Amino acid sequence: MFFRQFVLCLVPLTFAWAQNQGGEQGYRFFEASCALCHGSDGTGGEFGPNISIRLPKLNDAQLTAVIHGGLPQRGMPAFPNVQGAQLSDLMGFLRSLKPMEMAPVKRSVSTISGSMLDGLVMSQNSDALELQTSDRTIHLLRRSGESYREVTSETDWPSYNGELGGNRLTQLSQIDKSNVAQLAPKWIFSMPEASNLETTPTVVNGVMFITSANQCYALDAGNGRMLWHFERPMKKAGEVGINRGAAIAGNRVFMASDDAHMLALNRFTGALEWDTKMADTSENYFATSAPLAIGSLVISGTAGGEHGARGFVAAFDQETGREAWRFWNVPAPGEPGSETWKAGSDLKHGGAPSWFTGSYDAETDTLYWQTGNPGPDYNGDQRPGDNLYSDCILALDTKTGKLKWYYQFTPHDIHDWDATEPAVVADALWQGAPRKLLFMANRNGFFYVLDRTNGKLLLAKPFVKKLNWAESIGSDGRPVLKPLEKMQGGTKVCPSQDGATNWYSSSYLPSTGLYYLQTVEKCDIYSESPAQWQSGQTFLGGSQKPVAGDMPQKVLRAIDVKTGKVVWELPQVGHADSWGGTLVTQTGVLFAAEDSGRFIAVDAQTGKQLWSFDANQFWKASPMAYQFDGREYVAIASGQTVMAFGLPN
Repeated sequence: MFFRQFVLCLVPLTFAWAQNQGGEQGYRFFEASCALCHGSDGTGGEFGPNISIRLPKLNDAQLTAVIHGGLPQRGMPAFPNVQGAQLSDLMGFLRSLKPMEMAPVKRSVSTISGSMLDGLVMSQNSDALELQTSDRTIHLLRRSGESYREVTSETDWPSYNGELGGNRLTQLSQIDKSNVAQLAPKWIFSMPEASNLETTPTVVNGVMFITSANQCYALDAGNGRMLWHFERPMKKAGEVGINRGAAIAGNRVFMASDDAHMLALNRFTGALEWDTKMADTSENYFATSAPLAIGSLVISGTAGGEHGARGFVAAFDQETGREAWRFWNVPAPGEPGSETWKAGSDLKHGGAPSWFTGSYDAETDTLYWQTGNPGPDYNGDQRPGDNLYSDCILALDTKTGKLKWYYQFTPHDIHDWDATEPAVVADALWQGAPRKLLFMANRNGFFYVLDRTNGKLLLAKPFVKKLNWAESIGSDGRPVLKPLEKMQGGTKVCPSQDGATNWYSSSYLPSTGLYYLQTVEKCDIYSESPAQWQSGQTFLGGSQKPVAGDMPQKVLRAIDVKTGKVVWELPQVGHADSWGGTLVTQTGVLFAAEDSGRFIAVDAQTGKQLWSFDANQFWKASPMAYQFDGREYVAIASGQTVMAFGLPN
């Protein structure tokens, strides 16, 4: 993962100082093959990045794998013939490379209040200074004449959706329909070695936290300058994974790692405070999504549905990392729900992972957690029955993890329609009376309204046009199935495996009564085949492919939550392969990641476009908002960059 743009160089170089570090032969190989790109001391060159800071993070097996296999996606060739003594010599030399260490800079500054601040400089430029005092507090300072004034965020975004109830709604009011056209970039921060970012930034006390796989950065939320960086090696050297974000509570930052561990970092320093294993990777578990911090607990699930990992939701003590409770999404034999997996089902590998971030209702102290599809994905013959608790919304007691109720959106799913879409908690009038509601636009193509106190279905309506698998959702809550069209190579099913929507964020604005989401008009052809679970392998039981000649399209839609009808829609130009979501403001501005690569703002009431910015990136993230130093910002991850937008000063 540490070689980014490697150019094989065979230019003789002479650096006598290196010949006694790690062995002359190891130095000679590095000199001939690597030094022109990465520098003679490994600190980087014109064609390659600094590897000295990354080498200590790889163990010998991982480093050997990189040398032998290369990193072709980053331009580094493989060196499979480096073996035996030559490999040992090269490893010795690489281990001798040390990153350049800068001595901490101490600074004493005066503030506009007349007091003095003494601390270590975390970052600085001519207008800003980020200082950490002896109590580890981070002070974000801005120059004011010969002194500094301290700044922070007045409105935070401490969790994945901002609100624990899952709704991407900001109460900030500076940006409105009258001035959103003046929005402009304020700062950017890039992570060049990350994959396309799926993270949603979180902001607490003026510090922004952004993640990629096994990495977390702390930034000054006012200018994007880095304060600290945490990184741990990927389970497999050279692998490029994803991570959707962190949760902040007290003095800790919580995030999941690629190998299904829950990590707690110190919020001020990035130091690892505890590391708890959630599940065993040999059972095909991994983790990608942001956890949820509630009370004294941090709660998460894991990924692995396409690999037959048995899903669960688990809670961990924020102070110690000890597991407090666990709810298994696939019951063990004899437990309630196991009767929905008939004879022949492999309950140990039944899937139904909780790989996405859930929602929380503080009034009833209830967690609402979404579950994924059963396994094998496409072969239902190997698991007859409804397959609880796959494709469900689970209502769990936060303190104990006990099941209060559940609703299954797609019984016996054979189309990979995880129910891992945003679940939005809302209070609204329903048929003239106040009611506690839960909204979800499901991957199967239906928009659902549930009574969140008991799971009763109140409404289910299609929100896409390409939907052929069900006529409706019956009064019993079950889909009324339709016969499917057989085609050469399989069965045509709409929506596609990607879903009519997916995990990208939706939002709800009470003043309009509208629910906003990105939707996908697309079909697939499904085929079935036998599947046997194996460690490290997928567990699909078939395949899916696009329909020849079918042109998929992304459409931004607004749904009336009381009727399920689409009130307005905004078709987009593109290939319907982006994964960006929405954010709505209480002033009636809806932000969305548009399929062609633009970041747009529209009138939440009418869908009229008000503003756009050509990011020209493949969206895999959703926007958020915060207020810093008296100004409102909207931020979103685009490609490998996080961008923050604001109004003119």
